[in-house]
Amino acid sequence: MMGVILAGGTGSRLKPLTEYINKHLLPVGPNPMIVWSILKLREAGIKELLIITNKNDLPPFINLLGLGEGLNVKIHYAVQKKEGAGIADALMGARSFIKKNKFIVLLGDNIFEDSLVPYISNFKKQISGARVLLKEVKNPTRYGVPCLDKDNKTITSITEKPNNPLSSYCVTGIYMYDDEVFENIEKIQPSKRNELEITDVNNLYIKNSQLQYDILKGWWIDAGTHESLYQATKFIYGNRVEGEKDD
Repeated sequence: MMGVILAGGTGSRLKPLTEYINKHLLPVGPNPMIVWSILKLREAGIKELLIITNKNDLPPFINLLGLGEGLNVKIHYAVQKKEGAGIADALMGARSFIKKNKFIVLLGDNIFEDSLVPYISNFKKQISGARVLLKEVKNPTRYGVPCLDKDNKTITSITEKPNNPLSSYCVTGIYMYDDEVFENIEKIQPSKRNELEITDVNNLYIKNSQLQYDILKGWWIDAGTHESLYQATKFIYGNRVEGEKDD
């Protein structure tokens, strides 16, 4: 297994901080945000990593991480050619790195408690296809929302940021794919946001009965806003306020 961390985007929800620094380099507790993804992958035995970011942001990542020597991993880098063109577009930058291997993708602003080991183990048992990790949240309208057939443990569809979500779960930014993902990306069209949506890619896997899922047990947060960045730091330090819920 290989690992890909997507660390591009504009970070618009974290302005003005992101006017001068890529959001994945902002501190979450004692580490820059990007380091938490690296540590999770390393813990799962994945040490061959690719970080995909924006052209102008590449030097700070290299200055911070080098080739991964300090973290006992091997880091490669790639640039998303069309900045802001979507997660699926960014993922295409991993094609030559992945070749025919299975791999895991982390969005670099996802901070979470669970070990990836059991989920990767489940994915390795799949002959082909993809696997996503879900989490129950308070406000699923912010995310891609799965419609679940719990009896058969399948996802029947995923809707991006729905007004009327069909479940209280979201698809987190933790994805596992076979190399067919790149062919699926080539089949989709830009959304109304003019982005290649990873939800559309996952729905193609669903159409072919090739998408499976697991549900995260511990806390998870998308640290892409000022509030959630603050919340992520509290989670890291184990300083949850009584009555707060995962989101």
